[in-house]
Amino acid sequence: MSAETSAATDILVVGGGLGGVAAALAALDRGRSVLLTEETDWIGGQLTSQGVPPDEHAWIEQFGATRTYRALREAIRDHYRTWYPLTDEARRRRYLNPGEGRVSALCHEPRVAAAVLEAMVAPYVAAGRLRILYGHRPVGASVDGDRVRSVVVEGPDGTRVEVSAPYVLDATELGELLPLTGAEHVTGFESRRDTGEPSAPDKAQPANMQAFSWVFAVDHLAGEDHTVDRPSGYDGWAAYHPPQWPNRLLSLSAPDPRTLETVPRGFTPNADSGPVVADQSKDAGDKELWEFRRVVSRKLYAPGFVASDVTIVNWPMIDYLPGPLIGVDDKERDRHLAGARELSMSMLYWLQTEAPRPDGGTGWPGLRLRGDVFGTADGLAKAPYIRESRRIVARRRIVEQDLSLTVRGDHGAVRYPDSVGIGMYRIDLHPSTGGDTYIDVASSPFQIPLGALLPVRLRNLLPVCKNIGTTHITNGCYRLHPVEWNIGEAAGSLAAYCLDNRLDVEQVYEDGECLRRFQDELTRAGVELAWPEVKGY
Repeated sequence: MSAETSAATDILVVGGGLGGVAAALAALDRGRSVLLTEETDWIGGQLTSQGVPPDEHAWIEQFGATRTYRALREAIRDHYRTWYPLTDEARRRRYLNPGEGRVSALCHEPRVAAAVLEAMVAPYVAAGRLRILYGHRPVGASVDGDRVRSVVVEGPDGTRVEVSAPYVLDATELGELLPLTGAEHVTGFESRRDTGEPSAPDKAQPANMQAFSWVFAVDHLAGEDHTVDRPSGYDGWAAYHPPQWPNRLLSLSAPDPRTLETVPRGFTPNADSGPVVADQSKDAGDKELWEFRRVVSRKLYAPGFVASDVTIVNWPMIDYLPGPLIGVDDKERDRHLAGARELSMSMLYWLQTEAPRPDGGTGWPGLRLRGDVFGTADGLAKAPYIRESRRIVARRRIVEQDLSLTVRGDHGAVRYPDSVGIGMYRIDLHPSTGGDTYIDVASSPFQIPLGALLPVRLRNLLPVCKNIGTTHITNGCYRLHPVEWNIGEAAGSLAAYCLDNRLDVEQVYEDGECLRRFQDELTRAGVELAWPEVKGY
């Protein structure tokens, strides 16, 4: 039996993803002590350990994010300017895009974001006000009525720590604290009868969830052979033709998410198709796969310094569809995780041996796994990229008709009087474990209502990432990087505000004056609560 210790803190944040880090920093900045746990050895979640450069809206350089999220973005750019031998022209770029990727105006290596986030929390660690337990996952909780008293986390050696705190924040990627604490929650698709959403199915499908992906990074060294061993399950994946998919998954063709038309993608290592347009309102950026999520661009350095670009493979072809990670036993979950890893390695092997080349040949054997980009030996990201979590049953549920551009038109998204932030992204749902294809719906720039962060019953548990009170549909636009950060910052600020003023969260939500004072505090901290007059896409 493993030894068990105990700890106490003002605010416990379980999960070190973007929402968890933002929540911790907000609480720390307000003078509170924080204990943060993280399953991997990197904080940052989808930005770092999951290997996904930020997906952001078209106005991100001007407005539409919190001040601290902007500071993170600028610190990443400054890291490159300080430590990387950029060309003079690249160094002078106001909006430096280190990878010149098309998905975002700030495509960068995951390890750089991990280093920057570590630097951001370092002063609080040094002061003894922040403790981070790496390699720890939640395994139990103690609940007294409608309050969570403590959470038990387990380390890699089996040692357990019981952490008690007045406020507990769930920043896990799958909403792991919700079942552990008995919090009312939902999974998968809600029904149209329940939500009224145009894109929802007639009946609820709780086991039908967005695919997750295990991403990897590659460069290309022409004339060399870096072909990986043929995966044991390669033949099965090479023949795999998902439901509602136009062809075999291992290919360079996939549906266009917005039109569902089959579109061949380009893939030419170290391709240069001209100036990069990193604006998803004009171009989704996914038609040339090498440039789509490129995180190292050799053109930004003196000739010969970097032998090849580096690109991250997070494409539709590695979306894992055979089953979800939620609502299954440990054995089934492990099988799906292993299957996702094998699918990704099969995609790499297919690219190296069978992918059609523009010259009429097949295969790119010079593709080389770059596990150093993630700090891993096997070449894959430290953790799978999770698109969908368990979600709380919240005081306020965000539904499609609140923000769909088709529904709302020139009126813009519903304005929430309890706004604690803003965000913008299309409702972007990848194919799901139930066999559904893409759901991709134009959105209006939206607000984040405080009520969506408050469980209907538990009084001191707050969700801080993809586990807020969205639906399966609206999760598609609330799950991206700047929105998750804003959610976390609002939740960490709320916990500290309540401790400072001896309030419960429902008092802030229900008392207009308390809510106004809290919103004023958020505004002073650089959290934008409303959009200027802009139209969605």
